Amino acid sequence: MILSIFAVMITKEQIKNTGATFTPRELSVFLAERIGYYVNSNHSRVLDPACGEAELLVAMGEVLSERGCDFSLTGFDSNKEYLNFAKTRLSSLSNKKTDLILGDFLMSVDVSNSNNPPSLFDALSTSEVNNSFDVVIANPPYVRTQILGTEQAQNLARKFNLKGRVDLYYPFLISMTESLKEGGILGVITSNRYLSTKGGESIRKYLSENYEILELIDLGDTKLFDAAVLPAIFIGRKKKQKKPSAANFIKVYEELNGYNGELTPIESVYDVLKSKHSGYFVTENGKRYKKSSGNLKYKIGSGSCWEMLSSGESEWVYKIDKAAKNRVEDFFKVKVGIKSTADKVFISDKWEDLNGTKPEDDLLKELISQENIEPWTATDNFELKVLYPHISVNGEKQTIDIEKYPKAKKYFVQHEEKLRARKYLIDAGRQWFELWVPHRPDQWKYPKLVFPDISLKPRFYLDTNGRIVNGNCYWIVANKEEDVDKLLLIQGIANSKLMTKYHDLVFNNKLYSGRRRYFSQYVEKYPLPDFDSLKAKEIIAIVKDLNQSNDTLEISKLENQLEIKVAESFRVEPVFNLD
Repeated sequence: MILSIFAVMITKEQIKNTGATFTPRELSVFLAERIGYYVNSNHSRVLDPACGEAELLVAMGEVLSERGCDFSLTGFDSNKEYLNFAKTRLSSLSNKKTDLILGDFLMSVDVSNSNNPPSLFDALSTSEVNNSFDVVIANPPYVRTQILGTEQAQNLARKFNLKGRVDLYYPFLISMTESLKEGGILGVITSNRYLSTKGGESIRKYLSENYEILELIDLGDTKLFDAAVLPAIFIGRKKKQKKPSAANFIKVYEELNGYNGELTPIESVYDVLKSKHSGYFVTENGKRYKKSSGNLKYKIGSGSCWEMLSSGESEWVYKIDKAAKNRVEDFFKVKVGIKSTADKVFISDKWEDLNGTKPEDDLLKELISQENIEPWTATDNFELKVLYPHISVNGEKQTIDIEKYPKAKKYFVQHEEKLRARKYLIDAGRQWFELWVPHRPDQWKYPKLVFPDISLKPRFYLDTNGRIVNGNCYWIVANKEEDVDKLLLIQGIANSKLMTKYHDLVFNNKLYSGRRRYFSQYVEKYPLPDFDSLKAKEIIAIVKDLNQSNDTLEISKLENQLEIKVAESFRVEPVFNLD
């Protein structure tokens, strides 16, 4: 028998590492009610593949009992204490059959692409799991497979044909699908990351191929879990699809964009979810939420992002896309900054305090980091420096001869154990004191647009001082003089409120408290007007003034002018407020 991935007893303190996230009672009832809406069988066999303390099974049982349905409940978990507690809770559902199985659900399901023999459990065999259930209700663990350990991750990769970095809920989705009967209903709570990231392409493709999608609910930064996970609910009917179904979506996020219009009073975010109306809501303690809804648009068998836009939002995005002449990717590649994988060794603002152990000055380079950047400027106090052991020789990256830098060598030797622990670097044939991702040293001297990975607002800054870019930022370099104006056009478009609105609608990727992710895969898709047009030249002229101005009032006036010109270039109304 293959050992369970979660065979070790899980405590509350281990939740972060194991991905065990308990489902709140109200959310469990909400999900069960939504699933119940689509259940039309007189008898339903219900499964929770990671049941924990059985909150979801209890809620599903109560909903089906209220409707007079006959049903049975099955739960898997690898924690005996959780199952003991679950057994007590489920005893309240009198005269209903319950099976609680101590074991790893992922290894109990026969996946057709797998060459590995499945595990068998005392309570159920594989034949009793595959294609056996009418309803699956689940909140599977949120954890990267890499955290599980090499052997366990490799077992999963082989069985489920996984490649690269994936979240554990992906193999759970595959296994849950295999356990459902044709026409069965899946209702699952996952991270919302797969909805909009490149890494979620395979999940979107899988779900669109295997389900008639019924509902998609993005719960965003509503903080319904204690874990730092932005959740989403997927509800679908197992069915091989030939064309997209008419699915509904709901998005609920905390409203943090300065909206000052009418607010509908509510008691909790669950009132927002249950409301038939979209708009803005406020609780008695001042929590504000924005809800939008509409028809989900997607393509069968495609990993492209799913469109969750209302009719008005979709029309606005269409106008922008139609007016666009190019995308950022047509001109440039967006790169992430340097990666040392040992930042405490390589990056510091306290180099001068090292006295005799300070490395040579010509290896200490000024570093642009997310805390330095504003939209049109950067702080003058660049005390943050990186020890950069790389040089350019005839345009090619080379690692320094450490013997020619005795002070740097002495410093590195002090941290040798930590640096040599980066086994992946050594295995790649690299020097133990190198940066993991240094980029080409000859590129830093050119003008470049730098912006943080995570930010409340767009902060695209033009650096012309040859600074190195930290790994918490992205950068776009213009190594030809004629490309600098293209950077300025991108800077103006990217820093505008119009593009912030476009970013929110199209890429739909916010963290808590309104912070946005500026992944390269998003910024490369930013639309641009015709570079040779009069409007583009006007935008570039305004951006040049903004980059040179230190006057707050003048910057405000220029930013308003910029919004007007950006809107004109895309043939839409200016965006002065994000709501």
